Amino acid sequence: MSLNRYEQILMNYLECHSEEKRFWEARVTEISRRGGRRESRALELNGILWEYFEERGRFESPFREVLIHEGDRKISMLNLSEYLLRMWAPPPQKKRGLC
Repeated sequence: MSLNRYEQILMNYLECHSEEKRFWEARVTEISRRGGRRESRALELNGILWEYFEERGRFESPFREVLIHEGDRKISMLNLSEYLLRMWAPPPQKKRGLC
């Protein structure tokens, strides 16, 4: 899967900050357990990740630089959302047959 540069900034940040990574692993797991379609969960996570990106932009250099140069228009985090759901969410339970 290919991440855009904004998604890659966020992923790199999480990889370098273990406490943040643990928080997001738990958040992704929570979202995945709510059920529903994978697409709707990815869209929900997409919005949450963008809000987090904006919030980090007030405090952390790589995020702040993006927001200064690119403005605050919403940037898609959908590829990262789908990737995190695939990597961190528990696998779906297989339905057992009647036989």
